[in-house]
Amino acid sequence: MLRTSRLKFQNAAKTAKTSFLSKIILANDHNPHTLFKIFNSVVNPSPDMSLIYSQALCERFQIHFLDKITSLKSSLPLFYIPPHPECTSTFHQFEPVSLLSLKRLVVQMNNTNTVLDILPSHIAKDCFDVIGPSILFLMNFSLLSGCVPLAFKHAVVHPILKKRNSDCYDLSNYRPISKLSFLSKILERLVLSQLQVYLDTNHIAEKFQSAFKPLHSTETALVRVLNDILVITDTGRSMVLVLLDLSSAFDMVDHNILLLRLEHTVGIRSTVLNWFKSYLADRSFSVNLGTFSSSSAPVCCGVPQGSVLGPILFSLYLLPLGAIFEKYNIAFHCYADDIQIYFELTDDLAVSLHYFQECMREVKEWFLSNSLVLNDKKTEIVVFNSKIPRARLCAALGSFANFSCDYVSNLGVLLDSSLKLDKQVSAVVRSSFHQLRLISKARHYVPHEDLEKLIHAFVTSRLDYCNSLYYGLPSSLLLRLQTVQNAAAHLLTGTRKFCPITPVLASLHWLPIRYRIQFKILLLTFKTINKLAPSYLSELLKPHTPARTLRSATQQLLIQPRSRLKSRGDRAFALAAPVLWNTLPLDLRASDSIALFKSRLKTHLFNLAFPSS
Repeated sequence: MLRTSRLKFQNAAKTAKTSFLSKIILANDHNPHTLFKIFNSVVNPSPDMSLIYSQALCERFQIHFLDKITSLKSSLPLFYIPPHPECTSTFHQFEPVSLLSLKRLVVQMNNTNTVLDILPSHIAKDCFDVIGPSILFLMNFSLLSGCVPLAFKHAVVHPILKKRNSDCYDLSNYRPISKLSFLSKILERLVLSQLQVYLDTNHIAEKFQSAFKPLHSTETALVRVLNDILVITDTGRSMVLVLLDLSSAFDMVDHNILLLRLEHTVGIRSTVLNWFKSYLADRSFSVNLGTFSSSSAPVCCGVPQGSVLGPILFSLYLLPLGAIFEKYNIAFHCYADDIQIYFELTDDLAVSLHYFQECMREVKEWFLSNSLVLNDKKTEIVVFNSKIPRARLCAALGSFANFSCDYVSNLGVLLDSSLKLDKQVSAVVRSSFHQLRLISKARHYVPHEDLEKLIHAFVTSRLDYCNSLYYGLPSSLLLRLQTVQNAAAHLLTGTRKFCPITPVLASLHWLPIRYRIQFKILLLTFKTINKLAPSYLSELLKPHTPARTLRSATQQLLIQPRSRLKSRGDRAFALAAPVLWNTLPLDLRASDSIALFKSRLKTHLFNLAFPSS
């Protein structure tokens, strides 16, 4: 009887665990962040080190966030603000929104709720046919009158840890995330859609800002930066990469300067400018933890982190910064408040670094005059392909020598001074195997189709992140990445470790690592050719146009740049993309949609990887 009861209990527990995990995976299969957070708490529970919420703690957080900004503001000297360049185009009136377009926008929004919402967002969506006309009237009245309701300007701030393993009792380790009401997010999205059209039509937005813009990503930014670095270093010259970071950048934005920039540099006038003045005025926030909330406090500067309009307003705030880098002929790329600049070291080392130091002096002055503070602790400098003795280089860098290091973490990718990317591969392999060990703990409770979703969310996503940078790496490094995929395939199928892996990968329809890299590069190439990628990538690829009428004129070929690059140069996107693209069949290159191209490309690469299949 004991054995029978124990067996029934074990079967019931296994069934309950299977059902529980399957529901989690099914509900979050397209949200890896939430899936990781929930699943990790199930398979790898950690001791509860969270804070005990209270009213006093909310007040402490509020005082901490206010004091942090106040202390940074007080450290800023008074600077003369130069006049803003005038924009030739103007945006003076919002267009009223139709009920159909408003419904389409509301349906696409995520279900997010705060203590400010009287109705949950899912009820607002389900009952839109009834309450939609009232919401439409409120939105159009705000857009046409240039006034934002006061209730839309209060934010509930929720502190989150910047790093998971940080000390949760140190308030400086928390980042304030503003949560706004659902209706205010609808209004901000309507404004953002019209503002984005105006910026794109008049080419006002910064070309080398890859954050918060459609068709842009960290990978496209890194592809462009690493392409430029590889092309120069392969000729035998050295390149310097400098990573800059701002302290509390979003919270330090000066409202008066921002409004001047919107008016003169962006060309926002009349009712639209009045709307942004109303949007920034009389803002307030309170800190919320569980069921406790602090008192309300005014917000005198900054754009709300977590809002819809905050990111693009910050990008427009930084618009004049690019002119300083161009003045000194220094390349740059921004991703939100992460700024990277890179330049070539000429034979005259003193002259090259003199221009860099003068540029940095002017950049620091610009930051201070615009109420921004450069975080020296996070400034990093790495020199690629350096043949200069370290002592001489440090002497030439002067005060910047303290920031010199052998490798840097740039948008989640470890770049070493030799450009081998071995540290990046090691980090990916280490984190991927850690996730596989966590998944293996629960594999007996997860159905096969859900287990594959977990592997793709936790492991494949790591292998695929910025894997376009891996093209041309030594086979030994690619083999290390391949062992991760092999282990994932063995875990999913239950095959033994030393069984042949090729039939297993073919049965799963998983492309090997080498072909996944080619898939990513060809996909970026297709997007670039069809204007679905940033303009800074389109500059790197040139279509082949023969001088006279030839059959190749209709084959959509790319010009392969003439270059003497022979060591690392073939890893550059500008050289690798045409080589891979021109070898594709014509019908594949001529695909008329990205979905069709993906399907055909995967089939083509699958046949190359597994010819016997």
